[in-house]
Amino acid sequence: MTADAVGGVWTYALDLAEGLAARGWRTTLAVLGPAPGMSQRLQARQVPGLDLHLTSLPLDWLAENPGELKRTAAAVARLCRETGAEVAQLNTPSLAALAAFPVPVVSVCHSCLATWWATMRDSPLPPDFLWRTTLLRQGYAASSALVAPTRAFAAATATVHDLTEQPTAVWNGRRPLAWTGSTSQVDSVLTLGRLWDEGKNVAVLDRAAGRLRWPVQAAGATEGPNGAHIALRHIHSLGRLDETEVTVLLAQRPVFASLARYEPFGLAVLEAAQAGCALVLSDIPTFRELWDGAAVFVPPDDEAAVALALDRMMADRAERDRLGDAARERARRYSTAAMSNAMLALYDSLPQPIGPVTMEATVP
Repeated sequence: MTADAVGGVWTYALDLAEGLAARGWRTTLAVLGPAPGMSQRLQARQVPGLDLHLTSLPLDWLAENPGELKRTAAAVARLCRETGAEVAQLNTPSLAALAAFPVPVVSVCHSCLATWWATMRDSPLPPDFLWRTTLLRQGYAASSALVAPTRAFAAATATVHDLTEQPTAVWNGRRPLAWTGSTSQVDSVLTLGRLWDEGKNVAVLDRAAGRLRWPVQAAGATEGPNGAHIALRHIHSLGRLDETEVTVLLAQRPVFASLARYEPFGLAVLEAAQAGCALVLSDIPTFRELWDGAAVFVPPDDEAAVALALDRMMADRAERDRLGDAARERARRYSTAAMSNAMLALYDSLPQPIGPVTMEATVP
């Protein structure tokens, strides 16, 4: 299985590997892009049956040209042969088109530049996105099966990439964090994630925070590996935190806010829900699918409406507790056991590998 250490795919991959291990499977995790930090490596060591393989090879969205991705694909295919893998799960689907994999390939559509652009912009794809999107579509065509983390994102992927069939929707699951007893509820707002990613829409939350008398905190990187950056004026940035530090924060059950405009699933929301945090979420199809009836929804670009919803939530302890309980109960649907069982059923249904697509993407 491929993964990266930059975002939620890392957490997804470790949780899936742990779930598969409980069912007798071993996983070789080929890490692409920037190397995982020490706390991430410690996480990986705690997963039974997991062999961590650091490749130092570029991610699809950080590669400078198709040749770099072709070398990455060849290395991953070679690793499949060397380890005797029975299936290749590519969390970087474009690789499926660039090498001859000896086993069936499951490509997971976690996110992509084209769907991000369709959500965030009203203009044609820029040249740097075009060749990456061409390779991605070829990867989809070369895969034995496609998976998406929600029905909403499966539909978006099929529409943007003109697929004849939607990817199979398998909800992500998350191993509950190690809560350490009861903690007093704090009167604050929290958001987690890649703060630098424009799709997370943290800028609107920052402006809304300026209207609140309650403190708003954000945990995550403010600078991305692609040079993206966000400057926060009203939110208190906590920087990047490890899992233990995040657990301590969520155990205090702050109101959790995500105003994402582009979010294929949202593992941070699931973690907050598992902790019993009341949720204030952007009204987008993904969040409606997952959390309808267990969260307050707001227009993602209306800072006044966001501030009003957060203020009301903070002022009404009974409603906050009710929604926190509802979120925790809803989170039970999204377990690692359910995710692992669904993926194993998919593995069992796979046809033989399709093989590489002969087309080549060129940099405009």
